Amino acid sequence: MHLEIVPLVDSVVLYAVVAGIAWLLAYVFFKKRWRLRKIIRGYPLPSDVRRELGWSLLAASIFGLVAAVTLWLGRLGWTQIYFKINEHGRIWFWCSVVIAIIVHDAYFYWTHRLMHHRALFRWFHHVHHESTNPSPWAAFCFGPLEALVHASFFPLLVLGMPMHPLAFWLFMMWGTGQAVFGHTGYEFYPPWFLNSWLGKLMNTPTNHAQHHEKGRGNYGIYFNVWDRLMGTNHSEYEHRFHEVTTRAAQGVPLANAD
Repeated sequence: MHLEIVPLVDSVVLYAVVAGIAWLLAYVFFKKRWRLRKIIRGYPLPSDVRRELGWSLLAASIFGLVAAVTLWLGRLGWTQIYFKINEHGRIWFWCSVVIAIIVHDAYFYWTHRLMHHRALFRWFHHVHHESTNPSPWAAFCFGPLEALVHASFFPLLVLGMPMHPLAFWLFMMWGTGQAVFGHTGYEFYPPWFLNSWLGKLMNTPTNHAQHHEKGRGNYGIYFNVWDRLMGTNHSEYEHRFHEVTTRAAQGVPLANAD
């Protein structure tokens, strides 16, 4: 199983690199330049960042360990993982990445919403919501049980459809990048974005920052489709987005920014 331990290292390193770059850009190099794009007033305390970093590295390790076990089971023929791209062709290779993104978006929405149930929140999701003003290091800030819920997506996915490990790694890159982007605490989209078809489809950092701030609503991760269909977008989401992006565009500080 020594070859399958590579995902354990990859998961931690990928997260550390992506979140580390986001942290340096948003909270060190461009902190002053981007200050009007800050969604929630103020900045995370050093103690909050240390807490997020510790839980994140634990969660990333759990993700990598589950991936390693899943690959090992794949070599035993217990999943639909395949190791030669020509077994299913290049078209399916890329289609599997897109399908994984779409399916994971639904999986995340419903498991996330379920973990907000009062009977489950304390055991599964409380750690993540200790970050009320998240930094990039909050992206994987999960307790062990929640990390297992998220990590279980990989084995469940490859039980249901063929997937090459490289295709799943590309999906991991997308997922990690989007999770970190959504937790930066800054809004980077222009004011017109929500009025476009793409803005109706994609989630924004404002959407998820508001979820941390309010503790409810805005349950989606990549897309805003499920929240729109189920009526779980926060009622002030669009107003808050336009407030932040207009402030950034006009260079005028508003009440919720330093």
